Amino acid sequence: MKNLSAAELQEQLSQLKKTYTDLKNAHAISPIQNPLQLRGLRRSVARLHTELTKRELQ
Repeated sequence: MKNLSAAELQEQLSQLKKTYTDLKNAHAISPIQNPLQLRGLRRSVARLHTELTKRELQ
């Protein structure tokens, strides 16, 4: 993550957010095979958001 540019981080963040919402909606309709995927995606989104915030403050 640290090697990516801010634009690449922003793009990856939007993709992960979309994947997370799609998976969350699918899980609401019928249980998904591995519900721990939701936790992993949510944490990945948080990591990317933290890295972007850290770069803005520098």
